[in-house]
Amino acid sequence: MSSNSFAYNEQPGGGEATELGQEATSTISPSGGFGLFSSDLKKNEDLKQMLESNKDSAKLDAMKRIVGMIAKGKNASELFPAVVKNVASKNIEIKKLVYVYLVRYAEEQQDLALLSISTFQRALKDPNQLIRASALRVLSSIRVPIIVPIMMLAIKEASADLSPYVRKNAAHAIQKLYSLDPEQKEMLIEVIEKLLKDKSTLVAGSVVMAFEEVCPDRIDLIHKNYRKLCNLLVDVEEWGQVVIIHMLTRYARTQFVSPWKEDGDLEENEKNFYESDDDQKEKTDKTKKAYTMDPDHRLLIRNTKPLLQSRNAAVVMAVAQLYWHISPKSEAGVISKSLVRLLRSNREVQYIVLQNIATMSIHRKGMFEPYLKSFYVRSTDPTMIKTLKLEILTNLANEANISTLLREFQTYVKSQDKQFAAATIQTIGRCATNISEVTDTCLSGLVCLLSNRDEIVVAESVVVIKKLLQMQPVQHGEIIKHMAKLLDSITVPVARASILWLIGENCERVPKIAPDVLRKMAKSFTSEDDLVKLQILNLGAKLYLTNSKQTKLLTQYILNLGKYDQNYDIRDRTRFIRQLIVPNEKSGALSKYAKKIFLAQKPAPLLESPFKDRDHFQLGTLSHTLNTKATGYLELSNWPEVAPDPSVRNVEVTELAKEWTPAGKAKKENPAKKFYSESEEEEDSSDSSSDSESESGSESGEQDEEGDSSDDSSEDSSESESESGSESEVENRRTAKRNSKITGKGNSEDGENENEKSESSDSSNAESSSMEESSSDSESQSENESESRKVTKEKEKKTKQDRSPATKDVSLLDLDDFNPVSTPVALPKPALSPSLIADLEGLNLSTSSSVISVNTPLFVPMKSHVLLHRMSGKGLAAHYFFPRQSCIFGDKMVSIQITLNNTTDQKMENIHIKEKKLPTDMQMHVFNPIESLEPEGSITVSMGIDFCDSTQTASFQLCTKDDCFSVNIQPPVGELLLPVAMSEKDFKKEQGMLTGMNETSAVIIVAPQNFTSSVILQKVVNVANVGVVPSGQDNIHRFAAKTVHSGSLLLVTVELKEGSTAQLIINTEKTVIGSVLLRELKPVLSQG
Repeated sequence: MSSNSFAYNEQPGGGEATELGQEATSTISPSGGFGLFSSDLKKNEDLKQMLESNKDSAKLDAMKRIVGMIAKGKNASELFPAVVKNVASKNIEIKKLVYVYLVRYAEEQQDLALLSISTFQRALKDPNQLIRASALRVLSSIRVPIIVPIMMLAIKEASADLSPYVRKNAAHAIQKLYSLDPEQKEMLIEVIEKLLKDKSTLVAGSVVMAFEEVCPDRIDLIHKNYRKLCNLLVDVEEWGQVVIIHMLTRYARTQFVSPWKEDGDLEENEKNFYESDDDQKEKTDKTKKAYTMDPDHRLLIRNTKPLLQSRNAAVVMAVAQLYWHISPKSEAGVISKSLVRLLRSNREVQYIVLQNIATMSIHRKGMFEPYLKSFYVRSTDPTMIKTLKLEILTNLANEANISTLLREFQTYVKSQDKQFAAATIQTIGRCATNISEVTDTCLSGLVCLLSNRDEIVVAESVVVIKKLLQMQPVQHGEIIKHMAKLLDSITVPVARASILWLIGENCERVPKIAPDVLRKMAKSFTSEDDLVKLQILNLGAKLYLTNSKQTKLLTQYILNLGKYDQNYDIRDRTRFIRQLIVPNEKSGALSKYAKKIFLAQKPAPLLESPFKDRDHFQLGTLSHTLNTKATGYLELSNWPEVAPDPSVRNVEVTELAKEWTPAGKAKKENPAKKFYSESEEEEDSSDSSSDSESESGSESGEQDEEGDSSDDSSEDSSESESESGSESEVENRRTAKRNSKITGKGNSEDGENENEKSESSDSSNAESSSMEESSSDSESQSENESESRKVTKEKEKKTKQDRSPATKDVSLLDLDDFNPVSTPVALPKPALSPSLIADLEGLNLSTSSSVISVNTPLFVPMKSHVLLHRMSGKGLAAHYFFPRQSCIFGDKMVSIQITLNNTTDQKMENIHIKEKKLPTDMQMHVFNPIESLEPEGSITVSMGIDFCDSTQTASFQLCTKDDCFSVNIQPPVGELLLPVAMSEKDFKKEQGMLTGMNETSAVIIVAPQNFTSSVILQKVVNVANVGVVPSGQDNIHRFAAKTVHSGSLLLVTVELKEGSTAQLIINTEKTVIGSVLLRELKPVLSQG
């Protein structure tokens, strides 16, 4: 065990061992009387032995007891090594419980959890959806920056899983990864965009939560999914409903015009919203329309109304705040009954609901007036609930119900809860202020309370009376005299200060009492509270100015006492008053105005609700409860003056077809047929069968991945290809056929079609042995490849109109990896068998040995690079990334996928590449010009560049119909390689031939957490597209690759040594590439 775990166990409360001992005894004896004397060590050993047992029943029993301990809040971290050994158990029940344990402790025991990371990765492919989901949860709970790429890869795969439960957990993992590494934001947004299109109600709430956490400002992602979310809302789980409702509230405030304005204010906006400029000109002479609510606005209000009957208080509260913030005021009243129903819940729920009702009742009293009696205070209510109910009753008070409320308040004043009684007196004062008819009644009632035995009640009454008298111009001399007598008995400083202030303000109305009060106060000046002393000084100054004959000496005595007081505020006030009221030669001009200053008319205090300023926070939020902006609070925006274009929320059937072709090229009436090129459509027999297959393929792709973007599915496909061994053979055969096409062997169509048949069967066998996710990913990958090939074929058609019939068959063969379906035509056998073609191709790919062959990539980095920023491109944005696939445009070219986005509201036309500025010998195969790209549209195209084994920049111009933008692509050195599979013996043989000038090495200090095979593998393949060579030694890791252009071998060796050091060796004829790669690998392996 690590020292951390021991330190954790030595916490107050007896520690883990004692708790385990107590757990042991509780299972033996119900009383647990001897639990304190049980053997802690023996108990731990007992659980460990059970976990190491050969019997699944013993392991299962141990895991149940451990998970039970965790559920009771006991510390079970010491058992981590024993539990983690069972992570690969074949028993599903044990594996589930192990994953529950690991989710709890993976963050605390990161080093041990990292040792099992390969097991978690394998579990991500488990047939059981619960295991796949649990593995993803554990992986995302290991909060170590090293495994961020692995987590990203796992989230990408899980987001395309067939199980909605796994996709839901992928959405949960997005938030964890974002908090661990905010730099992954752009890639996570792509996954969120894909998951937002998910039709499963299980996923909806979780992905919206991820959206709110990662990119709450990306409202554009919600447009197409808005109506779907509204319709799914009723079927989503309760906590998902809360999140979605809050998000849709913010969305509605940005997309719809205010339903609260008067008709006249909205007439112009109404026309802008529904009519074009021409329509407006035609209808200027017609009468203006009244406000009409947007159908989408109405859809949201209508679909949330049934949720007011939810059993979950949070859902009801969420719907209530939605109605409050976005519905017409005439319709908001429906929420009042549901909110009152929640007052039957526990006190915590009551507290939140009452706070929100208090805010609502200030602005719309009529909503809650019918339920007035529901807010009467019960004797069993806690003080916090009583205070809130008083607040609501005060807000609802009017001339009609004030008499009933005052009788209720009289009862409350007699309460034993003194804090509540004081709050009631303040409430009576507010009612007297707000309703002039009962002011005198309230004042006389408060005066009666002055004879109360309880000092707190009397003190609060004095403070409230002082405020009421200040607001009344009528003379209340008798009340002031009565209060002056109370000075002898009241000891609460605030009450004494209030009485003194009242007497000072009305000193001319009570000329006999005021000087006597000052005399009594002078006696006790030194023992009074600071607040009272300040009021004594003020009273003395006012009497000096109005009745100096009686009080001159008394005031000077008080000023002398204040001059030497311990409190500097009182000393300063004394000095100020003396200079102001006692004239002498040093007195300034202000002394002439002393009377006006001290006896000026004071403004009456404004008695307001403390909830008045809370309405700018969204109801139901933590910020509203605390009355301060909490971390993560998203403010509601103001209603737009003119509603944005509502068509952005339209989801049409034709949009499904746009995913398969470049934007705007297909015929809308037949979305299935536009998948194929024109040359293929001429062949009627194959066209009909292919059409039916493409429809089923597109449907399954839509259901499983729901419109995944091209680059996502390409990456997923490359991951799935690495899982099946036969995929590399398929890839070799494809390359062989492409080579035969290029050299002019187009007439052997019969043989090639036969190859297609055998290839299809091989491919289907490989896919049947892999996971369901892999198969769905492969389909989407094939569809994306066929799209890019179609672009190539169309360009060839434009440049070569006189193609022979054989050329059409070559184009058809480019689609050989779309779906394993071949045209049912009898064909003769080929001259060369498929296996022989693959072997010959293997010979071509290997420059050194017949057993060295190109392998599929182990890892595809998902990092995209900015090719053209939307600001520089006038709304056209372009990103590119390297899919690490063999390029379809040439064996020596690096494959690059470019995603083009139109961020403007105008259609962009004729997007193409021109003016290529390339270094000598560098070649580029550009994508076919894109005729048009719709507003907010996106398209992914493929291109190939032969970088000639150098990292030189390929510069060219990306043009639209109107503008041209200079852009460039500079490849990372790791993307100029192809992974190679070879044996350890061949590796050593080749390394022996690449020594001297062809060898570059360095000694690096490796971070401790990088001393594992899986971490080193992940870091190396993330930087460079290399293959892993089997190694017989644990401390030596070997990787092999060849350069794309020349095919030169590149060998990487990482040898771990003692003292956290390692030697990094790179052998290659391309010394520049070797030194650059060494420079890039050193910091990656060194950092933690």
